[in-house]
Amino acid sequence: MKKTVLRCVLLLCAALFGMPQGEAPYRNVFRLHVIANSDSVEDQQAKLLVRDSILLLERERMANAKSGAAAEALLMEDGKALLSAAEDTLQKAGMDYGASLFVGKFPFPERNYGGKVYPQGEYRALRVVLGEGKGQNWWCVMFPPLCILEGDAGEIDVERLRGNSFLIEMLKRIEGGVLWNTIKEKLR
Repeated sequence: MKKTVLRCVLLLCAALFGMPQGEAPYRNVFRLHVIANSDSVEDQQAKLLVRDSILLLERERMANAKSGAAAEALLMEDGKALLSAAEDTLQKAGMDYGASLFVGKFPFPERNYGGKVYPQGEYRALRVVLGEGKGQNWWCVMFPPLCILEGDAGEIDVERLRGNSFLIEMLKRIEGGVLWNTIKEKLR
C-alpha cells in the first residue's frame, strides 16, 4: 500500500513540475551525473561521498527550484561551492585526485524513478568527473528534485518528503488539500 501511495506522490510531483508526457524529450529536467575515478572499491566509495556532499549542499535550493532551467541556474551560481565540496570530500576520503564540473547536454540511459520512466536520450545535466573519470557512474534527476527525495533503494523517501515543505504545500493546494490529506493518512 505504501508503494502505491509513493508512486502516486511521484506522479503528482511530475504533474506539478510540468514534465512532458509521452516520448518527447524531457525539456524541463535537469540531471546530476557523478563519474568515479575508477572502479576500485575506494573510488566507488569516494564517488558516493561526493554525491552525498553535493546533494546535502543543494537540498534546500533544489527543493525551491520551479523548473529545470531554474535548477541549472541555481547550480551555476553555486559552482565554486560545489567544486569545493567535491574536492574537500575527496581530500577527506584520502584521494589524491580532484574533481571537474561540467554543465551541458549529455547522453543518459533509460532510468526508472519510482515508476516514472525517463527514456534514453540527451538531458541537461551537471556532470561531476572525479580524477580520470574512468569508473562506474551515478546519476539522478535534480529537477524535479528526485535525487533529493530518493532513498537508497530508488524509492521516494517518505521522511524526506515530510520535511520538504515546498512539495507538501503544493500537494495541499491540489483539490483543496484532499489529495494531501489522503497521502498523509496513508503515511501514518
